[in-house]
Amino acid sequence: MRTVLLWIGICLLANGAFAAVQTKVIEYKDGDVVLEGFLAWDDSVATEQNPAPGVVVCPEWWGMNEYSRSRAKQLAQLGYVAFAIDMYGKGKTTSDPKQAGQLSGEIMRDANARRARASAGLNVLTAQKIVDTSKLGAIGYCMGGTVAMELARTGADLDAVVAFHASTYSAQNPDDNKKIKGTVVICQGADDAFVPEGEQAKFEKQMREAGIDYLFAVFSGAVHAFTNPNADGYKVPGVKYNQNADRRSWSLMKEIFAEKFGHARP
Repeated sequence: MRTVLLWIGICLLANGAFAAVQTKVIEYKDGDVVLEGFLAWDDSVATEQNPAPGVVVCPEWWGMNEYSRSRAKQLAQLGYVAFAIDMYGKGKTTSDPKQAGQLSGEIMRDANARRARASAGLNVLTAQKIVDTSKLGAIGYCMGGTVAMELARTGADLDAVVAFHASTYSAQNPDDNKKIKGTVVICQGADDAFVPEGEQAKFEKQMREAGIDYLFAVFSGAVHAFTNPNADGYKVPGVKYNQNADRRSWSLMKEIFAEKFGHARP
């Protein structure tokens, strides 16, 4: 009996049954600015011999914090290689809304600057030998949703972009939308007061004019930051977690990624 159990254990180990999500902190640069991102992957799925699709994770205005890392690990559990990028600089995170506003304001006031910062993160992801660079996506939350859209407007080879509760997602220069190569998905709370009036109509008009394949999903009862379980703790008016909207929007993302990449897991 022991021999049989030992043989089963060896077989399971050989087939990667005991493999788990691996993580690594990676330091990189955008110009002279030192950044720090977070890579997550399942080593039973993503290998140099069998690379997996890669997904950039663009953080909320709090910075590349534990929430960003948790989403990267969730993507890894789905079989993707995920890299949570840094938009502010190594070690710059906050839970203070005033400071978050200052940090985000510095990078968000200049479209070229935020595109360059996001592109630096994408370059780190595509440099990983375990990533299939023919299958790439980006997701983003709040500020990160806007950043993910800006990354797509650089002409990056992204098959899908999913923005969760971004305040703005239309382009300052509508012609930039013609550079988008993949499917765009916007997940918005029906009661998100942070979204400017007319933003949805403006965005959809831009997408139609640029001939982009897009989906616009609105989740009832949801306000800003509806995917973040910690949202209520920030005590910001109009910011609140919504479990249904979180679960449904994540399911929509998985559906789009499965369509674009195929199922990453064997």
